[in-house]
Amino acid sequence: MTHTSARRPWYRPMVARHPDEPHRASTPLELFFDLCFVVAVAQAAAQLHHDVAEDHIGHAVPSFLMVFFAIWWAWMNFTWFASAYDTDDDVYRITTLVQVTGALVLAAGVPRAFVDSDFSLITYGYVLMRLAMVVQWLRVARTDVHPGRRAAGRRYAIAITLVQIGWVLRLVLPIPDGWLIPAFVLLALAELAVPIWAERITQTTWHPEHIAERYGLFTIIVLGESILAASLAVQSAVDEHKALGGLLWVAGAGVVIVFGMWWLYFDRPASQLLTSMRVGLFWGYGHYLIFASAAAVGAGLAVAVDYETHKAHLGGVAAGYAVAVPVAVYLFSVWLLHVRPHQRGMIVAAYPVAAALVLLAPLTPARVPVVALVVAALVAVTVVATHLERRTAVGAG
Repeated sequence: MTHTSARRPWYRPMVARHPDEPHRASTPLELFFDLCFVVAVAQAAAQLHHDVAEDHIGHAVPSFLMVFFAIWWAWMNFTWFASAYDTDDDVYRITTLVQVTGALVLAAGVPRAFVDSDFSLITYGYVLMRLAMVVQWLRVARTDVHPGRRAAGRRYAIAITLVQIGWVLRLVLPIPDGWLIPAFVLLALAELAVPIWAERITQTTWHPEHIAERYGLFTIIVLGESILAASLAVQSAVDEHKALGGLLWVAGAGVVIVFGMWWLYFDRPASQLLTSMRVGLFWGYGHYLIFASAAAVGAGLAVAVDYETHKAHLGGVAAGYAVAVPVAVYLFSVWLLHVRPHQRGMIVAAYPVAAALVLLAPLTPARVPVVALVVAALVAVTVVATHLERRTAVGAG
């Protein structure tokens, strides 16, 4: 728990927590927050699966990336704020639950966004989440004891509010269809710029180990959702008495792929990488690719199951790439954020090579199993490299 008082007050001043606070762990409220957000992740992955299986790839990919940005950005902003300002009073809890409500509204709007390109419900849910964050930052601007952090809180509140006005205007103004995606990109860039501008006054006191734990927990949840999506697709095929031969290969390979993705992400602790705000922003922003690709792997495995059971409306190579592309993006992202900054030797080269081999796997007869083989080989290389590094360190000592 974040506080040890027997009775939780209804209101506390928003005073920044110490970045070196010992035993800083995720709270039950944060875990509940993640669990509710994964509903939106599951909705986005399910719609991606459906559109790709119907061979509507040109529509599926941009829709998924836009929807996932809304999910990821709202989650990320709460996570970093909570690392610095988790007061755990009644007002904080209620404001956080309002954000959870916005996430559920967003999740309800995902099917309409994919089917009808109607982003209105998603936008309403997203704006609700972001305005709840404005309330939190206004509390910081009013009650933090540090003048610089109060000023940063005002900057956050003003900038977030202005960007939300932009999202609403995107809905109500008669924007030509061809400008909808450019308008989204412009507003997304504005969202990304808010922390960079606000933190120029002074940096918020986020906790590196707490941030690394929060990101790791959300990675686990998204990977679990991928396993669930693939399992449900196999279950559906078995219930319809489809042939089990190809399904068993896809299911087994899918398990190996997701297990390998988990192993590679958690091979080394990430908290030691978060040494500054600049590094933290790059690391935190880069996780958009990790989270989105991890969710897309589950959709891709479900597409591969549909292909094996003759339910998909696309060819075998395309079905293979539905798995290979997100796996390759995931490997590249983990290499960029976790491996390249602090590792040397063969392991640094192994990740890009593995990503390239994964992209060639759909051109082979055993598409998904070859992807699994490459991921398993990369895990083996990682294990060997780690043991060699430890042996060298012991010898040097």
